[in-house]
Amino acid sequence: MTNSVAIIGGGASGLVAAIAAAENKEALVTVYESSERIGRKILATGNGRCNMTNMNAGLENYHGENPKFILGAKNRFWIDETIEFFEKLGIVINIEQDGKVYPYSNQASSVLDVLRFKIEEMENIKVVTSFEVSSVSKKEDGFLVKSYDGRAERADKVIIATGGKAAPNLGSKGMGYEILKSFGHKITALTPSLVQLKTETDVVKKLKGIKLDANVTLGKSSEFGEVLFTEYGISGPAIFSLSSRLYDNKVVSLDIMDRFTREELYNEILKRIAQRPKITLENFFVGMFPKRVGQTVLKCALIEPLSRYAITLTENEINRICDTIKKWDFNITGTMSWNNAQVTKGGAVTSEFNPATMESKLVNNLYAVGEVLDIDGDCGGYNLQWAWASGYLAGLNAAK
Repeated sequence: MTNSVAIIGGGASGLVAAIAAAENKEALVTVYESSERIGRKILATGNGRCNMTNMNAGLENYHGENPKFILGAKNRFWIDETIEFFEKLGIVINIEQDGKVYPYSNQASSVLDVLRFKIEEMENIKVVTSFEVSSVSKKEDGFLVKSYDGRAERADKVIIATGGKAAPNLGSKGMGYEILKSFGHKITALTPSLVQLKTETDVVKKLKGIKLDANVTLGKSSEFGEVLFTEYGISGPAIFSLSSRLYDNKVVSLDIMDRFTREELYNEILKRIAQRPKITLENFFVGMFPKRVGQTVLKCALIEPLSRYAITLTENEINRICDTIKKWDFNITGTMSWNNAQVTKGGAVTSEFNPATMESKLVNNLYAVGEVLDIDGDCGGYNLQWAWASGYLAGLNAAK
């Protein structure tokens, strides 16, 4: 007896769910994708390189009301299984020093292609593109999946793999939340994550376009990496990663001389004064920071006028300069929009799903995977790992 499985969404989690389900030859799998082609968001991951997973992926890299929900998938299909899965599809793996895993081709299109090739060769998978789901309803004999243009398809099982609201230009419109709400599932507050931070702009506008390596602190979390100043706030890998831990934190701090202790920095400034006592403060930090950064640091430390000589700096002023360099605070006013975000923070409440199968506890034979659930990861391959793992688990169980 065949078992029809409808997968709503042809992204990372949906495609792996389809392959996992179709391994059961008695399952008939249909992927419904609203766009003209599947996997568009995969192509944008890792700056077009596809950061497939991270060798360090653990519980501490995930967020939501209950991050431990990932353990069901982690125990079944995690880093080793993901690598083996893609190697069997033809991907040669490249593991970088920081644990990030990419295809050796450095092309996200390679990852999408091997998934597509596998799906095309599996006779019990059908892909229907340009099918924008308007509703999913429960019937006595299963589910009815309807599109906005009036088409209707029946299925025994349904997997919601629609993604979240991030990057709507790539097809993420948040429809999965509406479908799950129609079945009684609760959805937490939804906010952009892995996104640039907006700050008060009086300082950052002066530094627009400048990049610095810094240790960035947000609440109790810190990341070292490149920071880009913009007209609206700050961006860069460290900022993207920490944005997943925004919560109620309203201040982000930069240590722009992370390799120096506070005492070493104080002594370095004394040495610069001794070497060039009559250089104006306007040019005092040239060779240490970009010129505009040095000038802005001094202004933030309330040092004026900058036409003064370095020799005129007092001990109190030097201490204020050190304080600013080691803990340069920026007041957060918000995040950039969904169009800029890589991931959705929040989603379907995980306590209403079985972590070992991804099946709804409210509706039999209904599953949810990936970003539509209240699980989001740090920047660096963690969100794709969750997509692959949760998709695989749901596909495996829906096909039974």
